[in-house]
Amino acid sequence: MDRKELMSMYENEKEAQKVLEKSRKRIDDIDNDLVNLISERTSLARDIVSAKCFLGMDIYDKSREDEIHSKVIQLARRKDIDEDILCDIMKMLTTLSKIKQKEILEE
Repeated sequence: MDRKELMSMYENEKEAQKVLEKSRKRIDDIDNDLVNLISERTSLARDIVSAKCFLGMDIYDKSREDEIHSKVIQLARRKDIDEDILCDIMKMLTTLSKIKQKEILEE
């Protein structure tokens, strides 16, 4: 769609403004949900690191990270999301988890 076609989606400025505000509100809600999910994901670090210690595993688990990477690529393709960007996001999340696991080991 070009800019002109996009602009023709609305009959007036008020309608466009209403859609913009509603969409931004929904994005804010989704952002809050994402932060809560990241917090929940990170809170599992204690369980993960204690199980890894018991099993004699290192914090870095290449096979698990490869599994996550493959899963993310499949999800990205299904949802039509840029694979590289989604993989970068997941890499940040796994890094956050590993950092938290290291912090727990240092307690």
